[in-house]
Amino acid sequence: MRISAKVDYALRALVEIARAQAGPVSAEDVALAQDIPRNFLQAVLSDLRRAGFVASRRGQAGGWVMAREPGTISIADVIRATDGPLVSIHGQRAEDVQYDPSVAVLQWVWIAVRSSLREVLENVTIAQLVSGELPSDVAARTSETGVWESR
Repeated sequence: MRISAKVDYALRALVEIARAQAGPVSAEDVALAQDIPRNFLQAVLSDLRRAGFVASRRGQAGGWVMAREPGTISIADVIRATDGPLVSIHGQRAEDVQYDPSVAVLQWVWIAVRSSLREVLENVTIAQLVSGELPSDVAARTSETGVWESR
């Protein structure tokens, strides 16, 4: 799976905004804190606003605030809002792909991959990223032999 810069920036921006207890956070402060290019961040924040995750406040004390509770927004939600479906094959959803019967089993593989991704990405929320406390089953996956090694 490839995580785009847009998804990475969106998650980092949400964590930064969710951490702000005192009120709105400026895009400039988010960009500086997370080392995100400001123009790119503006586009990401627009996607997050359209998804209903954040809202902007105008005025001198304006900025960005959470529009939903961080515990109700999963990583999968953010990926879908910024990049589309978790798994797509040539731009199609896995269940819509049509293969020649000789390789039709590939569709089952893509469905299984999506299921595996959902097990992690739908069960980690922005609130958990803010707290640094992952669900135990997700955290356990990081201690398995070889998972930190690229192959």
